[in-house]
Amino acid sequence: MTVALPRLEELVLVHDLPIAAAARLDLLLERFATDPQAPTTVTAPREGADVHVADSLVALEVPVVREARRIADLGAGAGVPGLVLALALPEATVGLVESVGKKCDFMARTAEAMGLTNAAPVARRAEDWPDGIGVHDLVTARALAPLTALVEYAAPLLQEGGHLCAWKGQRDPAEEADGAAAAEATGMALVEVRAVRPWPGVEARHLHVFCKISPTPPRFPRRPGMARKRPIVATS
Repeated sequence: MTVALPRLEELVLVHDLPIAAAARLDLLLERFATDPQAPTTVTAPREGADVHVADSLVALEVPVVREARRIADLGAGAGVPGLVLALALPEATVGLVESVGKKCDFMARTAEAMGLTNAAPVARRAEDWPDGIGVHDLVTARALAPLTALVEYAAPLLQEGGHLCAWKGQRDPAEEADGAAAAEATGMALVEVRAVRPWPGVEARHLHVFCKISPTPPRFPRRPGMARKRPIVATS
């Protein structure tokens, strides 16, 4: 048990989760604090309750996130938000898409310790995962890449009608314009940009939600790295 447990109990009540979920989230924060292989710089449990858990759970304010049943969490890293959403959505399966083997090992061990049978690492890049093409109803991405790249990564993995939920901070008109250009090129469309407040005092935080409205052209996904090296951008 960590000092974060009271805050976690508050969060699970706010998001209408079973109170027992707080202890399993507490275990996640304990692993961040004690496992030397934990791939995160935020290791203090009380801080992690906000930065890791509250920031993940705030996506449940978006109905399509709560309704998702097959999720791909891109650049899953330490398992946030993927492991948190897997706990919150036990009827969903979550692929923790991460190309770094050590991070995958950490997530696998942590998922087992948390008793999660609906989340597993996928040791691939999003652009190089043929089994993931067209089978997801939700893609999540937090602290990973500019919107133009996130939209390009997500579109091939989504079935039509599926959604991308991307965590961002302060709104950036140029980044959003590039994201819109990528959406137009890949069969996606912006649904909403939702201002959220995961914890008191947090600076600007937004969830960008896109929907796949038409088939993604066959030239996507491009080769790994191309979405960042040669991004789709808005024309001036």
